[in-house]
Amino acid sequence: MGDRLLEVRNLKTYFYIKEGELRAVDELSYTVNKGQFVSLVGESACGKSVSALSIMRLIPYPPGVIVGGEIIFDDKDLLSLSEEEMRSIRGNRIAMIFQEPMTSLNPVLTVGRQISEALEIHRGMSNQDAMQEAAKLLKLVGIPDAERRVGEYPYQFSGGMQQRIMIAMAISCRPALLIADEPTTSVDVTVQAQLMELINNLRQEFGTSVILITHNLGLVARYADHVNVMYAGRLVESGSLDVIYSEPSHPYTMGLIASVPRLDLERAQSLHVIPGLPPDLTRLPKNICAFAARCKFALGECIKARPELEQVGDNHLVACFRHSEMKALAEVEK
Repeated sequence: MGDRLLEVRNLKTYFYIKEGELRAVDELSYTVNKGQFVSLVGESACGKSVSALSIMRLIPYPPGVIVGGEIIFDDKDLLSLSEEEMRSIRGNRIAMIFQEPMTSLNPVLTVGRQISEALEIHRGMSNQDAMQEAAKLLKLVGIPDAERRVGEYPYQFSGGMQQRIMIAMAISCRPALLIADEPTTSVDVTVQAQLMELINNLRQEFGTSVILITHNLGLVARYADHVNVMYAGRLVESGSLDVIYSEPSHPYTMGLIASVPRLDLERAQSLHVIPGLPPDLTRLPKNICAFAARCKFALGECIKARPELEQVGDNHLVACFRHSEMKALAEVEK
């Protein structure tokens, strides 16, 4: 396995609702190496968070079911483990920072107790030692007067501080893999930078691999080593940060990057938008390109067959019938 820590292979997570079968994650495959910072990007409802919850085995049933695929972590398929075996990994070897801290933190338990619980379960600490460690973790993530505030409740902290508490909980057992699901959504820009620097510094200090789920391409450009672009439950492009930003080969990736406001353009110039809306995943045929209806470069074959991921360069994968023409087509558009 070498430096490979996680390998997601053909993961399928479907939700069975009254409208039909919703293929939230459909044959998703990617890898994460030890110490690597991987970003999963795409519009809302493209399957990013569902794929992360699938790794954690936290898909709500009903209506969600992991219907196929493998999730190989440390040479073990997480989907084949018992719930008891999974509990020994969840929060210990794999930790997750959830999107909304206020709904993830227990309002009737002190933040110290919420951190110390995992330390007692996974690291065998006594209650006293675990509470002391909880205070150290709060201090590590930048919460002042940690020894006193460890006894306070979530409502006594601001949104940014609550997210820091979530980070402290996630790193308490020194996980090998940290999944950060939109960790900066509910905080202002200044706190965003502080939180991301904190996550990156902890990654460097402990050698933790990170999966960052976000639609903020500015954060991706600053921190990620590798970028996976998702659309309609599938991976449409994957590559190193430099390749994705300098040589995007899928029209959806190109649209996402072009949508980022630029300071070097005149203020009168309008922002680029991707036309249309994301597809209804309960009605999306399996044999077409999901992006075809919104793609200005689509051809007849795009609505007759679904493009598969194809290697187009060193560690660069694209699922597009016209990937070889994208650079020339983009120049014509300019």
